[in-house]
Amino acid sequence: MPRLKAITTGSIPSFLDVVLNLDEGDESSSLASQDTWLAQMKAKGTGKLVMYGDDTWLKLFPGTFDRAEGTTSFFVSDFTEVDNNVTRHVAGELKNDDWNTMILHYLGLDHIGHKGGPRSPHMLAKQREMDGIIRQVYTAMESESHLRSTLFVVCGDHGMNDAGNHGASSAGETSPALVFIAPKLRALGRKLQSPVPEDESFQYYGTVEQSDLAPTLAALLGFPVPKNNLGALISDFLPFWPNTRDQVQLLMRNARQIKEIVLATFGPQIFETDPRVDGLSEPNPDYQELAHTWRDLAERYGQADAELIPSINKWLHHAQEVLGSMASNYDMSRLFLGQAAAVASLVAAVIAAVRSANDRAASFMPLSGVVLAYGIMMFASSYVEEEHHFWYWATTAWFAYLGVRGFNRGNTSARLQTISCTALILATRIIRGWNQTGQKFAGGPDIVKTYLNTNPALLWYLVSATYLWVHQNMVYGLSGLPIWLNYTIATGLVLAAFTFKVAFTLEDAPELVASFARYALRLNFTQDASLIARARAVFIGLALVTAVTTLFMFARRRVSLGQSGSSTLLTLYTLLSLTQSRPQNIPLYLLFNAQYLVLSSPPLSGALSPAELSTTSLLLQHAAFFALGGTNSIASVDLSSAYNGVASFDVAAVGVLTFVGNWAGSVWWALATYVMLLQRREAAAGGGRGGGGVVGTWRAHVGVLTLFVAGSVVAVMAACTALRTHLFVWTVFSPKYLYCVAWSLGQHLVVNVLVGGVFYWLGVVEGGK
Repeated sequence: MPRLKAITTGSIPSFLDVVLNLDEGDESSSLASQDTWLAQMKAKGTGKLVMYGDDTWLKLFPGTFDRAEGTTSFFVSDFTEVDNNVTRHVAGELKNDDWNTMILHYLGLDHIGHKGGPRSPHMLAKQREMDGIIRQVYTAMESESHLRSTLFVVCGDHGMNDAGNHGASSAGETSPALVFIAPKLRALGRKLQSPVPEDESFQYYGTVEQSDLAPTLAALLGFPVPKNNLGALISDFLPFWPNTRDQVQLLMRNARQIKEIVLATFGPQIFETDPRVDGLSEPNPDYQELAHTWRDLAERYGQADAELIPSINKWLHHAQEVLGSMASNYDMSRLFLGQAAAVASLVAAVIAAVRSANDRAASFMPLSGVVLAYGIMMFASSYVEEEHHFWYWATTAWFAYLGVRGFNRGNTSARLQTISCTALILATRIIRGWNQTGQKFAGGPDIVKTYLNTNPALLWYLVSATYLWVHQNMVYGLSGLPIWLNYTIATGLVLAAFTFKVAFTLEDAPELVASFARYALRLNFTQDASLIARARAVFIGLALVTAVTTLFMFARRRVSLGQSGSSTLLTLYTLLSLTQSRPQNIPLYLLFNAQYLVLSSPPLSGALSPAELSTTSLLLQHAAFFALGGTNSIASVDLSSAYNGVASFDVAAVGVLTFVGNWAGSVWWALATYVMLLQRREAAAGGGRGGGGVVGTWRAHVGVLTLFVAGSVVAVMAACTALRTHLFVWTVFSPKYLYCVAWSLGQHLVVNVLVGGVFYWLGVVEGGK
């Protein structure tokens, strides 16, 4: 949506457009009332407007198109139907002579990039398919008389980075291709080399701004430049007008339109004084330079000499740069008020954490170090982009500290603690290398790309092992039921989830599915079931078993003969998180479980104070988020599982599924921590020490986590305020603020506080104390 705004209006979208872009149902950002080249073409009345492809066009321009068929762009697993729905209209429309504008917005390349990156095995075949479409259109332009004067523009609305994402500031993401095609363009005599050597910066024949498309179309097709345009006419087309006076008039028309925006932005007074005689000794601001240069152009205009053309071009690009780089008009009083509220919340969080945790002061030192280091890091764009390194190293350092502390105590239990911490560090190292995330090394070698994507059999052996582990845990967790019912429920639910994942991957990336995994679909006797039906079967099954487990806990009965109901609920959530995770990430839960077993078993289960256990949970929640492929870029929001079981867009269902899909590992560790807290409570009660207050234990844990959340909010808000004029404020710091909101409201308030609180309370009720 934001890039389509730039292409059609010539203006620069706001950051709010990026946020609204995530809501597929949003219609508040319609461009129906704005001046665009689409509106100008419709006003010409020389033909109809038709559109096929991404339905974002229909939402941005309601009532504009005379013939259209939209396709949702958010089902990123579809590589073929989204394009076939466009292509089936092409041949017929090329025969029609009643239209003056036809938009074909293909989605397959975008979807392949999101799913497999620019080097996906699907990419070459799809590019050749697009070559065929371009050839088909151009052949019609040469052979059909009504298309002889047609201009064919092929462009991308965005690019992608090496990981297949877009939305940040890397060269690959901000360098989409643009090609103008028409038989008449041969008159320009541009003999360009093709192919050309690969350039990592994507600077090939020439570079223009995306907004330059609007005034260029206006000149070539003969309509006024959209009034909010910040683009400059692409000067390569000026030779179409052999008369120098015509070229000057075209450029001045573009310049006058942008001058109106300069006046509206800075006020008319900047053109009323002469900065050359204002007595200022320091260099004039950019806008004064614009005024000065404009006066010079106005004085020379009328001469229509060739030397005026580069001067106008220079003014256009300078104005474009000044207006395009301007920050928003910030309400500083509100920013400072929000900052003050955040600081107040931090002070309250510190007091609450100290009073509720009832722990020794030394237990808070590591947490304080994490908060301080994290806060400092938020003021550097590179650290924000590569935040995952902070959590990986902080988690490793924490486990190393615990191991050294145990070793120094010298007794057998302490030495076992050192061995346990060593195992935790090794598991963390493997987790760290699973997915290469961040900005600078996105798409680099990692375990997934090097070993799993190239060896589907190994991938599905690990995936199968994970589901077998879940099956074993579920059988154990439902052992209080009759054995026939226990195995029927556990086997049926796990098999449904596993075959859904196989069927989903077979549609999404068939090259990743091993032959024995395909065989599982035939064994399950559900070959003809749709993905929606499969996903709904899993969700309904999980909901029913969760309800039964919860009822048993309310009745103070154990649904398992050997473990608590909370452990069974954790197993059920694990199956949900596997359903919402990419198949390559599923084996990570084996590593998470290994770390959980070490942390919940002696000697570590008794070596950590309450504050230290909460600190461990904090570190593991964040490390898991990045290990599963998360970053601080909006581009990395994984929508691949957001539509599991959803037949049409529903903001609530898709929102929840999107959150679970992206924070699956973090939610798992949040719930696993509460299981460990319940185990500690039960052990304390069994040892005659008392289990501690129900509310007090929950409040102490939440207090420690809230301390970090409040500190992180203060740091991120302060960084965004202090760096509001920074070059990367919209591509790095503002997205980080959105992630901060998601962490604070979604992961902390909803998961850690509300869901975790109910989870812990159910465990206490089950224990009957």
